[in-house]
Amino acid sequence: MTALRVGTRASALALAQSGQIARAVAAHLPGADMELVHVATHGDVDRESPLAQIGGTGVFVTAVRRALLNGEVDAIVHSAKDLPTAPADGLAIACIPAREDVRDALCARDGLTLAALPEGASVGTGSPRRAAQLLRRRPDLRVVAIRGNVDTRLARAQGPDADLDAVVLAASGLRRLGKEGVITELLDPDVMLPAPAQGALAVEIRTGDLDGEMGAAMRAEDDPATRAAVIAERTLLRALEAGCSAPVGALGTLEAGTLRLRALAVSPDGTRVIDGDMTSALDAEALGMTVHDESTAGMSEGRETLEEIAAALGERLAADLLSRGAGDLLSAAAVEVRTGSASPSAASPAAAAPAVPVAPRSEPAQES
Repeated sequence: MTALRVGTRASALALAQSGQIARAVAAHLPGADMELVHVATHGDVDRESPLAQIGGTGVFVTAVRRALLNGEVDAIVHSAKDLPTAPADGLAIACIPAREDVRDALCARDGLTLAALPEGASVGTGSPRRAAQLLRRRPDLRVVAIRGNVDTRLARAQGPDADLDAVVLAASGLRRLGKEGVITELLDPDVMLPAPAQGALAVEIRTGDLDGEMGAAMRAEDDPATRAAVIAERTLLRALEAGCSAPVGALGTLEAGTLRLRALAVSPDGTRVIDGDMTSALDAEALGMTVHDESTAGMSEGRETLEEIAAALGERLAADLLSRGAGDLLSAAAVEVRTGSASPSAASPAAAAPAVPVAPRSEPAQES
C-alpha cells in the first residue's frame, strides 16, 4: 500500500479526527503515506434544517460510507456517537481507539458555570439529550436550538455578537481542536450523562480488508476498554429502538475488571427520568478476545468475546429501562417533534423560544 486514503468531511473537527487516526494507522503500514479525501454529505449541504429533523448527524455518514464501499477511500473515521447503531453491509468497525474526555462542556459568557447562570439564561444546543438534562437541573433556563460548526456555535455565547448566555458542546471535540480554553465548566456525568459513545472515534473499513495488513494496522490502534464501553452503550441505544437524537444518555466504564453501564431516558422537558446502572465482569482473557482477533482461535469453545459480554450488558440494561416505561417516554418525545409541541420548559420565561426537536424513534440520528 502506497497511501492510506481516509474519507472525511471537510469540517475542522472531522479533519482533525481523521488526520489523528490516519497518521497512527499509517505508522503500522510500512512505506504508506496518508491522504485525507474530502467527501461532501447531505448534512454539509443543508445547513439550515435542525439535525434531528433531517436524520440527525447520521446524515453525515451515508456519503462517506458510499465512498468507502465504492473503493474511493480505504477507511473512514466517525465520531462514534454519530454512527448509526445498525451495521452497514460490507463494512466493519475495525478500530475504536482510546477514548477522549466523555463529558459535555459548558461554554458560557463571563466564565459562568451552570449553577451561576442567571435565572432565565439562554443556553444553545442542537441536542435533545443535552436540552432535557439542562432543564432537569435548571428548569428556568431558555434552551435554544442551534446548528453550525464549533466556531459558529461558540460565537453565539462568547463572540462579539453573542446572543446567548452559554452553549453546550462535547469536551472531546473542543480538546481535539485545541480549544479547551473556552470551557467554563466540564459537566460531570452525574449532572449530564453523555451520549452513547461520546468522546470515542470509530474507524470503518471494508469487511474484505479485515484479515489483511489494513485490518492488522487497525487492530494495533484498537483500545479494548474503550471498545467494551462503546459496544455496551451503542447496544443499549439500539435495544431501546430510539433514534440517536432521542434524549438518551449512556456511559460505560471499566474498572478492576468490571464493566459498568449507566443509562437514562429523559423527557424533553426534563421532568421525567428513567435511569439504571448494571455491571458485568470482564477478565483479562475476555479483554483480549474480539470478534476479529486471530487469538480467539485457541480459546475454549463457548468462551464469550469482549463484544458479546459488552453487548449483553447493554441489552440487559435496555430491557430494564423498557420494563419501567422508557419506551413510552421515548415514543412520547418523538410525538412532540412530529406535532411541534415540544417546548423548552413550562416554567421558562421565554416559552416561545425555539425548542430542540427530538427525532422520531427510527434509525439513525444523533447530536453534533
